[in-house]
Amino acid sequence: MSLVGYERRRGAAWLTLNRPDKLNALSEELVREFGQALDRALGDDGVKVVLVQGAGRAFCAGYDLEEEAEVGTLGADGWHRVLSLDVAVTMQLWELPKPTIAVVSGWCLGGGCEIAMACDLVIADEGAHFGEPEIRYGSGPVTLLMPFVLGQKKMSELLFTGDTLDASDAARFGLVNMVVSTGELEREATRIAERIAAAPLSTLRLTKMALNRAYEAMGIREAVNANLNLSAILNAANSPAQKEFDEIARSKGLKAALVWRDQRYV
Repeated sequence: MSLVGYERRRGAAWLTLNRPDKLNALSEELVREFGQALDRALGDDGVKVVLVQGAGRAFCAGYDLEEEAEVGTLGADGWHRVLSLDVAVTMQLWELPKPTIAVVSGWCLGGGCEIAMACDLVIADEGAHFGEPEIRYGSGPVTLLMPFVLGQKKMSELLFTGDTLDASDAARFGLVNMVVSTGELEREATRIAERIAAAPLSTLRLTKMALNRAYEAMGIREAVNANLNLSAILNAANSPAQKEFDEIARSKGLKAALVWRDQRYV
């Protein structure tokens, strides 16, 4: 079974993160398949818009923490190699020279939130929640895009506390373009995609390139690359919180580890 579905509809490619039993958590294999799906959409001149959604009841719960716990202790060089793939594929989505839309239902956390932020537009249903809770177990954002999406004060609050935003607050703070009723998400995303696809592909490509170059002038690539180095050091520090989280995940399961993580932030 493919971990990333690919379907073309009326000038749009729909990419579906497909690990519903794991809330579409980002394993290394899924990340690689996602990069391959982006390459496929890029090379298809019949595709003008790329939409990303999650199968089942979540967009994406973040990186696969069970897989990370099994990796065990790594040094900074080892973590840099691991995280480099995640950053590369997220930025591959960000720089894709075609408009992209995140279609978000349910949880959109950690690396999943970074995928959503890497898209040009985000459409969410009323039950969506966004956030980067990594600080709660001694880690941090992998692809640091939030400073270029949210204002400094709200961004700092979210990254220091690991709190989440519901869909309406995410729209109020500029993370989400629009919130729609549950059950209307795919229809509304299709409507927006078809409006975008009415423009010539060459015009869309050049417009996307112009927008990305504006962010590059603001330093987005330098910020992302600097954060990659710091994230590798942070993960290699193997803090007491990281050790306890990983031990609980190994001995009692991920759900127990997540309960332990969040109980400290009541």
